[in-house]
Amino acid sequence: MKPNTHTISVLVANKPGVLVRIALVFARRGYNIDSLVVSPTINPKFSRMTITAKGDWETLDQIIKNVNKLVDVIHCGEHDLTHAVEKELALLKVKSSPAVKAFVTKHSRKYRLKIDDASEGHAIIEQTGATAELDEFEALMKKYSVVEMVRTGKVLMAKGREKT
Repeated sequence: MKPNTHTISVLVANKPGVLVRIALVFARRGYNIDSLVVSPTINPKFSRMTITAKGDWETLDQIIKNVNKLVDVIHCGEHDLTHAVEKELALLKVKSSPAVKAFVTKHSRKYRLKIDDASEGHAIIEQTGATAELDEFEALMKKYSVVEMVRTGKVLMAKGREKT
């Protein structure tokens, strides 16, 4: 993980406007959100937000305290990734060639790759894994004419009995 990168998990009531209020807390402190994933929980009354941001710990601590004070926030906290499982998904569109196919085949197990589509001279490669793995594969793919890329942002779950 990159230095000063923080992963924050927020459990919120599944109501309109909650996301905007949380984003405003970050913006007021000058903290940029690098990725944001919002998804339902097992209980439809709640949603889980996973926010990745870079910055100093002191500012982040104040943000977490302010977010925890918001009406529809149940819990907000940072996660230590040694006690959580993190995953991300990336789709990369590249110009199709035998070299690309060979490269993907060679590295498919290490980087958890698969080709989802190969049509009209292009291939869409799917990758799942930790953020660092996606960053590493992205750097390797630069020589293969990446046309487009989209990433989901990080999702995580606390290990063991600890609640996310």
